[in-house]
Amino acid sequence: MVANDMNTALDTATEPADTLDEYICREEMQQALQRSDVRAWAMTFFNFTVMGVAFALPAIWFNPLTFVLSAFLLGGRQLGMAVLYHDCSHWALFKTRPMNEFMGKWVYGGLMNTSLKAYRDYHMGHHRYAGTEDDPDIGLARTYPATRDSMRRKMIRDFTGQTGFKDVKRQLSRFGMRRNAAFLVSHSILLALLLLGGIGWAYLMWWVGYIFAYQPIHRIRFMGEHGVVRDLLSADPRDNTSTTLVSWWERLFIGPNHVNYHLEHHLKARVPCYNLPRFHELLASRGFFTNHDCLSRGYREVVRRATLPLATAPTA
Repeated sequence: MVANDMNTALDTATEPADTLDEYICREEMQQALQRSDVRAWAMTFFNFTVMGVAFALPAIWFNPLTFVLSAFLLGGRQLGMAVLYHDCSHWALFKTRPMNEFMGKWVYGGLMNTSLKAYRDYHMGHHRYAGTEDDPDIGLARTYPATRDSMRRKMIRDFTGQTGFKDVKRQLSRFGMRRNAAFLVSHSILLALLLLGGIGWAYLMWWVGYIFAYQPIHRIRFMGEHGVVRDLLSADPRDNTSTTLVSWWERLFIGPNHVNYHLEHHLKARVPCYNLPRFHELLASRGFFTNHDCLSRGYREVVRRATLPLATAPTA
């Protein structure tokens, strides 16, 4: 009951001035909100299959190309794990709350060394206060659009591992057996499976992916959500949040599990990620996005929009 009340309050807080009822009927909304264990498990299986391929690639053919490909496949699936525990934090991925809690804490959150409870507390604040100064993400969002020099420095830090090493150092400084129990369990199982497959050394690829690939992927993903918007302090989600329309390869590496449909998620936080594409299609067909600059076509456009043109960049 608490979960339903919390998400209902978030939905109400993030609805635009012209309500969704003007675009989608009650039956269509109920279909969008429908949770499916079959689809949740299928999405989980796909993510772990891609991870398995990523670990196997350098073992089958060890060269620089497969090494880099493996790192970026893992970086994309690490974001995929984050998307899945994100949906679990909304009790939206699986049908039952206990399954969302278990998988979100011990599997997806465990692999990413993220406390489901701590993440939920923070993330609910982001939904509740989106479009206001109290949004916990507004400080980061305001760093965009960035100057070309600033964007270049950000990307160099990410791709050279500076951001990743700093984050790992932060995690180690807070490490504790009880605090990080889910991480220890999930990563012990991961390492055991790789050892059974005769490629225990490939476990290091997880950290290569996290340090050198996940960080830039995570940054580009955030820019596509709140870094290219019209007005961060607008009450209308179409002004303070955006969606990125992606190709298949962008979905594989940068926008896994339909995370690119972020505006749709802000409109109804309880819509499971696997229902977001259909939710978007319905809204688009009814003209919901018309006259609102809230859609980017690919992450290349996202980076371009998040970077100030030279003519408008400050000279100081």
